[in-house]
Order: sequence, then structure tokens, then C-alpha cells
Amino acid sequence: MNIIFFIPRWGNRDLTWADFALKAKKAGYHGVEAGLPTGKSEQTEMFDAFRNNGLAWIGQHFETATADFEEHCKQYETRLLQLASAKPIFINSQTGKDFFPFEQNSKLIDIATAVSEQTGINILHETHRGKFSFCTSATAPYLEQHPNLRLTADFSHWCCVAESYLQDQKEILDVAISRSNHFHARVGFPGGPQVNNPAAPEWQEAIDFHCVWWDAIVQHHLVKKSETLTITCEFGPFPYMPQLPFSKQDVSSLWDANMFMKNLLEKRYASLK
Repeated sequence: MNIIFFIPRWGNRDLTWADFALKAKKAGYHGVEAGLPTGKSEQTEMFDAFRNNGLAWIGQHFETATADFEEHCKQYETRLLQLASAKPIFINSQTGKDFFPFEQNSKLIDIATAVSEQTGINILHETHRGKFSFCTSATAPYLEQHPNLRLTADFSHWCCVAESYLQDQKEILDVAISRSNHFHARVGFPGGPQVNNPAAPEWQEAIDFHCVWWDAIVQHHLVKKSETLTITCEFGPFPYMPQLPFSKQDVSSLWDANMFMKNLLEKRYASLK
């Protein structure tokens, strides 16, 4: 099985697309996870940068903000269709709202399924605070009701919401792992979705918990005989990255944090190649 690594555009928007894509390529990333820019000129700039550096693209949906449900549905479908028309390798969607009832979030999942069937582009739903999948107990009914639902596993969010390393929630974790086709290599902890520096020894326990989950996802895909598994190293900028007061200086290098995760997991899974 081929395990390939992606870097998010999130946190790197100070760079032009050309500079960012070249930096990502030199760092050994296979591609980029990013939303579709709204302007045509920036879309051209983005895709030219990817093509010039041989980078793949995971489309990212995170923009549907309105709480008016009917308008939310229209915006969600429109944005998924726009992403799908640009032909990403798949779409990672932050879907729904934590305050929408089950029936409404289910309708959004059904919209995503219909767009996927119409366009041939797979759509995964990220485990994410503020969305239908904000915690284990909220996510479980959707996995049961929608047997074809597939996830992007970002369990750092669940650590934050549960204020634990989910030691007492193994049953739903196992189900979520079996339904995860992609994961975000960001390390959360009981007080937040992102440790301040994954290289620091005081966060080894947090890394160990996450690696157990990630190893299980990898093992699941080995058993399935998947050809490829994608991982996005997704440490993010402020407010995920803590800053010093007054100076607003990041306490750690965001780029280095993601490179640490990439190097750690490349070494961990090297024998699979």
C-alpha cells in the first residue's frame, strides 16, 4: 500500500501559490489539501502551481456558514459541485452544524452522496468541532443510519470536545476507524485540538494515543488491500497555534510541526512501501 502525504494551504497563505507549491514539493509532499479559490485568476494560479510541481489536490469544503437551513443546503450543494467540477482526487467536507437536528444533517449527507454519484468524486466527511461529527456520541447515529458514509478522521477535535484521550469510547472509535478513508495528522489533547509543538517530549503521551488510532486506520486499509492511503499533516495557524501575548509571535514553527509529523509517520510506515 502506498501512503502519501499532503500539506494544507491553511496556515501558508502568506506565500504565493507558486512559492507554496514549490516549497511543498521540495519538502516531499505528494499534494495539497485546499479549498477552491473563488476568483478564476487565483484558480488558474493554483492549478498552474500544482501542475508545474506535480502535486495532487484534495478539495476541501469548509465555507457553508449560514444557519438558515434551506439556504445552507443550496450553498452546500453548489460548493460541492464547484469543487467536484475541478476534479480533485476527492473532497474532504466539514459538513453540517452541531446544532442542526439529525434529520437536517442527514439531508446534507444525502446531498453529498448525490453529488458524489453525479460527478464520480468521492466525498468524505471530516470529524470536526461545530459540525455533525463534533464528538463520538453525536457521530455514531449518522454512521449507523448512513452505511456508505466515509470519514476524514481528525480525532484531535474529539479529544478537545471530550477533554480526554477517548479511553472510554473505544467502541465508537473502532467504528469510525473502520469508516475512515483519510486522516489528518494533527495531535490534540484534553484541553484543545492542537499541541503547541509535537516534537516536545511532554506531548509524547498525546502522540502515542493518536498513533494507536492512525495505526488502526492503516491496518484497516492493509486488510482491505487499498492501493493508497492519504494523510494530511494539518497543524494549523492561530488560534490553533498558540501565540505569545502582545507580540503575537507563534510559540512554534507551523511548517516544522507539520514536517515533524510527516517525518514521524513516514518512518513509522516505511516498511509498508
